[in-house]
Amino acid sequence: MSGITLAGHELEASTGYGLMGLTWRANPPSQEQAFAAMKEALKHGANCWNGGEIYGNSTRNSLHLLHEYFTKYPEDAERVVISIKGGTNKDTVIPNGSPENTRRSIQECIDVLGDKKKLDLWESARVDPKTPIEVTMRTAKEFIDAGKLGGISLSECSADTIRRAAKVVKISAVEVEFSLWSTEILDNGVAQACKELNIPIIAYSPLGRGFLTGQIKKFEDIPEDDFRRTVPRFQGENFTKNLELVKELEKIAAKKGCKPGQVGIAWVKAKSGKDGLPTLIPIPGATTPERIAENMVDVELSASDVKEIDDMLAGFTVEGDRYGGHVATLSFGDSVPLEE
Repeated sequence: MSGITLAGHELEASTGYGLMGLTWRANPPSQEQAFAAMKEALKHGANCWNGGEIYGNSTRNSLHLLHEYFTKYPEDAERVVISIKGGTNKDTVIPNGSPENTRRSIQECIDVLGDKKKLDLWESARVDPKTPIEVTMRTAKEFIDAGKLGGISLSECSADTIRRAAKVVKISAVEVEFSLWSTEILDNGVAQACKELNIPIIAYSPLGRGFLTGQIKKFEDIPEDDFRRTVPRFQGENFTKNLELVKELEKIAAKKGCKPGQVGIAWVKAKSGKDGLPTLIPIPGATTPERIAENMVDVELSASDVKEIDDMLAGFTVEGDRYGGHVATLSFGDSVPLEE
């Protein structure tokens, strides 16, 4: 066991598993491949699974896949802790934290899972700029009080939003991007707020959306239907400059006798509970058992290793924003003030 507790369950490993790639892409993997990947994650103790009703559409998303998986493997249901992002308008990624949509989102998650698995965590995927976070949290709390929901999480929110939400209901986790590629939470108060409130951080994209693995050498390596083509960090001169970070990481990995991505995940875990940070749970996503097994390898970083990486980061600036278009405006969102 990892010693990490999430929604009342102790996690078996300090690394979790992101389900997004299993349903949210133009050509998702087959059910057989998805099940093999999920089984591999559990084989290595990665029983913290993160999905979303936004990972697909209302007829096919993480919830449908989970229902199918737990129908075939009911013995795994109690072992897995699932967190599902929702709270957007149906079949869109536009946040809607209104009471009506919050109830719709949570109830649909519960309904699709059916009797196969309890909804451990419902996660407000983005902050609705029109609805006070207190309103969304009060509504979600109704399901906890009714015994239908295990807990509530937040995602991509500001430090102030976290503090306001925590005054309404216990926040079980906050999901934000954190990696060698994205260290914004160290400077914008999010990590500090979570530490103060004893809220674990679910670190999504700990491999920099695959960039830190070293397998994306040029823009053309990204599939044509992949959303990463819209991300400023992967474009033009930004891409070329950001490759320098990967090259430095590859040098460190060579000395450690491992893969650069493994160093990236190990660094996140080495920071967990240290240097004023809360518990950090990286959730790399992968669609094949081979890649999952690679991500679950525990690479031990010494204090000097961590310092070397920290020094490398201090002398490097990642170029370009994390998101493009409308989604960029929702990053680390501030909630509209509550007027009562």
